[in-house]
This record gives sequence, C-alpha cells and structure tokens, in this order.
Amino acid sequence: MSRGGGLAAIALAATVGLVMLPLVATLVLAGFRYDALNSPVWIGFDHLRRLLADPLFLTALENSLWLIVVAVPVRLLLALVLGLLLTDRGRVARAAFVPVFTPVVLPELVWAMAWLWILNPFFGPAAWLLNTLEVGGAQWLLTSTGARSAIVVVLGFLIGEQVLVIMATRRHIPPQRYELCAVEGAGGWYSFSRVTLPALWPVLLMLAARDVVLVLQLAFVPSLIVTKTGPQFATLYLPHYIYQNAFEYLRFGYAAAMSAVLVLAVMVVLAAQFWLLRRWIRMG
Repeated sequence: MSRGGGLAAIALAATVGLVMLPLVATLVLAGFRYDALNSPVWIGFDHLRRLLADPLFLTALENSLWLIVVAVPVRLLLALVLGLLLTDRGRVARAAFVPVFTPVVLPELVWAMAWLWILNPFFGPAAWLLNTLEVGGAQWLLTSTGARSAIVVVLGFLIGEQVLVIMATRRHIPPQRYELCAVEGAGGWYSFSRVTLPALWPVLLMLAARDVVLVLQLAFVPSLIVTKTGPQFATLYLPHYIYQNAFEYLRFGYAAAMSAVLVLAVMVVLAAQFWLLRRWIRMG
C-alpha cells in the first residue's frame, strides 16, 4: 500500500471510529429509555413525541436556529473584512494578527470569564459604554435580546481560523486580474465584486457550512458561564440542553433523541449550502 493509501486508510478508520459509530449508537439509543443505572428499555418513537411537547426543547431549538441565522453571517462578514484587510503585508497588518488570533488559542473558560467581567451589567465596561451612550446599559444587558446579542458579540471575536483561510485564498488570486481592472480604470468595488468575491465565494460557502456546527459548539461555554442560559432561557441552546439531560438528569435516551434531531437539522442546513456550492461550481 502506498503512503497516500495508508494515510487515507487511517483517516477512514478514524472517521468510522470517532464519527460514524458514535452517530449510529446515538441514533439507536434514541429509541431506548436508559439512565445508566438500569437496563435500557425499548420505547420506539416515544422520545420524539415527548420532544414535541417539551417547551424547553422547543425553546432551545428556536434559540439554536436564531444563533445560526444571526451569528454565522456576522462571523463570516467580519472574517471577510479582516481577511482582506490583513492580506496586506505591512507592519499594521502584522501587528493586527495578535488581537485577531489570540482569542482562538485562549482556553474557552478563560475567554468566557473575561467576557463575564466585560458584560457585567453593573460595573463592566460594556454597561459603562452603553450608559455613556444613553442606550440602556445594565437594563439592556439583562434582557433576552441583550443576552442573545452578547453571545453573538463573544462569538464574533472567535474568527481567527476563518480569517486565516480567507487570507490564504485571497493571496492565491492572480495579481494580473487586478492589474487588468486597474488598466481599464475600474474602481475598488468593481474589482472586489468581479474578481475577489467570485474567487472567495466557494471558500465562504465552505466556511459557512462549517460554522453552522461550530457556533453551537463555541456558544456552549459562554452561554453557561456568561449568561447562565438566561434570562428566561433566552440563551439555552440544544448542546447545553442535551448535556443537562444526559449528565445531570441521566436521561441518556432522551438526550440521544435530541441529538438525532440536532444532527438532522444541521444536515438539512448543510445540504442546502452544498447545493448552493455545486450550483456555483457548475455556473463557473
């Protein structure tokens, strides 16, 4: 077996062992009532019917979809802007690498504790700034909208990996294309819309597909530490509710059923994004 074939076999084995088998086990467990203390009992689709009557599950599902719809475009737009700005090899661009990439390498708990102080509604810098601007301050941060927006702000700083990918893609665009635009007297917006964006579009779609899963993962610790899933469960997301049912209430079968619904929802969103990507490739 060639070296490439061996690496492919290792990757395939890791995918099967670490992704596919746990996924199948989760789907099977969704049909059982199991608390790790007694033998599992087959109940079929009872958990799915229970989910439809669980107000906290419906709230967590709604919050998760809201987070995906809002946070993914915001993170992608910020990454695009920063990636294009940092493509310049000047000193300013190199100095900006530190604040852009530092949040990504910090432990999640340290990052969340820092934001717990920043977003403190009584003596944190965010409350002081909002009070100075006379837009509510502490009162706004204690609302459901304020808490949801705070999570989006926290996630908006964790875009170092996306910025790096966009920078690498931008630097591989042939400079002759921009030189041709300059010769023809085209402005900056024309060059961006006709040269930069078409070249970045497939990469942006791939990053968006990845972010659908990533934002739910990244929001787990901030929603637990900074907002404590409140107020009124406004920042309760499906991963945290699944964790609660599995490891606090020992409802492993019920948590598995929620995981199955989450996987299905993510697959639907990813399928739509990959469909758009395929259409773009065919049009190109």
